[in-house]
Amino acid sequence: MRVLLTGGYGCIGCWIIKNLIEQGRPVWVYDLKREERRLRQVLDDPQADQVKFCQGDVTDLTTFRATLEREQITHVIHLAGLQVPVCRADPILGAKVNVVGTLVVFEAVRNLGPQIERLVYASSAAVYGPPQSYHAQGTAGLLPDDAPLKPSTHYGVFKCCNEGNARIYWEEHGLSSIGLRPWTVYGVGRDFGMTSEPTKAIKAVALGRPFQISYGGWQDMQYADDVAKAFLRCLEVPYQGAGVYNLRGEVVDVATFCRVLAEVAPEAARLVTHGERQLAIAYDLSDAGLRRDVGGIVTTPLREGIRATLERFRQLQAIGRLDVSDLG
Repeated sequence: MRVLLTGGYGCIGCWIIKNLIEQGRPVWVYDLKREERRLRQVLDDPQADQVKFCQGDVTDLTTFRATLEREQITHVIHLAGLQVPVCRADPILGAKVNVVGTLVVFEAVRNLGPQIERLVYASSAAVYGPPQSYHAQGTAGLLPDDAPLKPSTHYGVFKCCNEGNARIYWEEHGLSSIGLRPWTVYGVGRDFGMTSEPTKAIKAVALGRPFQISYGGWQDMQYADDVAKAFLRCLEVPYQGAGVYNLRGEVVDVATFCRVLAEVAPEAARLVTHGERQLAIAYDLSDAGLRRDVGGIVTTPLREGIRATLERFRQLQAIGRLDVSDLG
């Protein structure tokens, strides 16, 4: 297995790389530039030094295809994309990277035929609308993978487009793929995006600083290492089709997250506060389809995930390597 990641320097990518390196598998990152800031927060230097870098733009089909061919890549994980704040500020750029970039990945994989054994890509829970829109239809509770998609952001709309294009590539070309829909991913390396604030709160506690999570309400907390393992599981299992699956971690309100954080680190009770606004994404999603079709899904308890994240932040702080640029 020779794995190439687009967007590999993001949080999920870094944790996927960590797992691959620990398995002794070669891994390549395809990106505009080498940006190892997050990678070296998640991995120790000897591990990070094993990652191979390939420079290129995800919207450039010629270069991307040539890279896959030259490096004899067999498995692709497509994570590259611009998140909610950037897509809101510049929808055209967001569409270029998120939609055109995804089409480039699928087209390159299609062109290379049997060389590429599996393609897994990141969708998002942002394809869903606000919780009340499902309650109003009488569909409260766990939402299946095929629940109506009602995104409330450009980012969510772009992800819906990608899921649709993946289906067309399967129906017209027989190109199998699996898409995964993360919700609030937390852990070392999560420093940007709408739902990065719980991780920032943990980092602030490691530094003894106050922090306010700007929103409240309910969310699905998914430990970054669990999400990485789900992507890798999808990379390995036999599969035919164009499935898109919800991920599910531990569904809690923000007040509960803060309480559990304070149980792990008592000083958090005075340092971390939160708002009341509910994020406009349905949070009670079923992962039954993923567990049925893929299996082997790992779910770390929230307390354990918070503890591991805090310990790593404290370790990095102790050796003078904790990146605090995201805290301002």
